[in-house]
Amino acid sequence: MWPGQAMSLKVEEILHVEKSKFQDVLVFQSANYGNVLVLDNVIQATERDEFSYQEMITHLAMNSHPCPKKVLVIGGGDGGVLREVVKHECVEEATLVDIDEAVPRVSKKYLPNMAIGFEHPKVKVHIGDGFEFLKDKANQYDVIITDSSDPDGPAESLFGPDFFQLLKNALTEKGVFSTQGECMWLHLPLIRKVKDFCKDLYPQVEYAYTSIPTYPSGQIGHIMCSKDPNANLREPLRKFSPEQEDKLCRYYNSEVHKAAFVLPQFAKKALYE
Repeated sequence: MWPGQAMSLKVEEILHVEKSKFQDVLVFQSANYGNVLVLDNVIQATERDEFSYQEMITHLAMNSHPCPKKVLVIGGGDGGVLREVVKHECVEEATLVDIDEAVPRVSKKYLPNMAIGFEHPKVKVHIGDGFEFLKDKANQYDVIITDSSDPDGPAESLFGPDFFQLLKNALTEKGVFSTQGECMWLHLPLIRKVKDFCKDLYPQVEYAYTSIPTYPSGQIGHIMCSKDPNANLREPLRKFSPEQEDKLCRYYNSEVHKAAFVLPQFAKKALYE
C-alpha cells in the first residue's frame, strides 16, 4: 500500500492468526510496542502508542459538540474509541458498528486496555455493515466517529460520497463527524478528494492530525465536519479541566486540540488553496 517504504517491528511471539470472513487477523507480541493488532498486513494498533490515535479521533469531535448524548462509532472494533467516548459524562448511549466480529473478539483477549470500552454500561455493539446500518437512521446521533481501516478492503465503502451523505442524514442539527483521514505525507490527493466532497455536504470541514510512530510515516489525519455553520472545529467548544486532562488523557489536551489543525505549508497549500 506504500510502495518504496516499510517499517519493521521485532516480533517476539505470534499470539493469534485467523482468516475471518472479511480479512486476515493477526496479533503478535512485539519487542518494544507490546501486543500489535494487524489486519490485512497493516498495523491497526499497538499497546504502546494507540492512545494518541484513539484520543485524538474521539476528543477532537466530542469536544466540538455542545453536549453529545448519543454517539455512533463505525469500525473501531478494538474498543479504543469507545473507551474514549464514555469518558464524557454527558454521553447517554454509545453504539459501535463493526463489520467483523473477529476484531472485538480478538481485541478483548489480547488488547484488554483498549477493549475495556466494550464493558461500559452505556455501550451497545452491533456486528454488521456500517453502510447498511446507517440507511434508515435520521437525525439520531450528536457525534459519529468512523474509525476505519484504509480504503482498500472491507472499509472501501466508508470513503465515498454516498456514505458521507448517510452520515449527514444520521446526525442531529449540530452534529459533528470525524473520520480517519490518512497521512499527509502519503495521501494528499485522497485527503483533498474526501475533504472536497465533505465541503459539498457540511458547512464546516477541517483536517487535523496526530503523530503515532507505528502508522505509515508516523502521522495520521482526521477529517472533521460539523453541520453547524457557526462551529469552529479548531477551538474546543467544551474542555476537560486540567485535572481531568491529567487523569483521562495521555495525548489530548485543549492546547493539542488547537495545534492539531495547524498544518505544515505543503499540506496547507494542497488542502486549502
